[in-house]
Amino acid sequence: MRTPDLRYNARFPVPASASTMFTPSSHDVRRFFCDAYRKQRNGEILTPMDAIAADWIVQHPEYHDQFEDVEAAIARDYSVEGGQANPFLHLSMHLSIAEQISIDQPRGIRAAHDLLVARRGEHDAHHEIMECLGEMIWASQRGGVPPDTDAYIECVRRRATA
Repeated sequence: MRTPDLRYNARFPVPASASTMFTPSSHDVRRFFCDAYRKQRNGEILTPMDAIAADWIVQHPEYHDQFEDVEAAIARDYSVEGGQANPFLHLSMHLSIAEQISIDQPRGIRAAHDLLVARRGEHDAHHEIMECLGEMIWASQRGGVPPDTDAYIECVRRRATA
């Protein structure tokens, strides 16, 4: 019997083959969104994650043409200098925020989200939260410090009361 190839982790050994599940490449992410869009358009069976992604894709018709050709999507450069928003990054942030809300991590994000939704609606609330998430990540990277989740939650709460 062959022993699976394991990465060493003091607490949880992880099969090396599972590493892409937790650290997908930009090509993996682009392929995932293109596949979810194709499945949704063709009425194919969607995995739960495909369904969540497809729901957000439907809400962004301005990006639909970006998902038509997988190979073109993978090859495309979305640099800041190009001036065009990266639809894959944008939708990935929607998925990240949805996951945070579903498990209330960081603690308090669900309540702050709910306050914001009551004032702005689900989609606009996500975009407001996205701004706060981006600010937190930027501050963390700029200062070389861990992300300040308290500041993140406070940012969302402020937007809910503004």
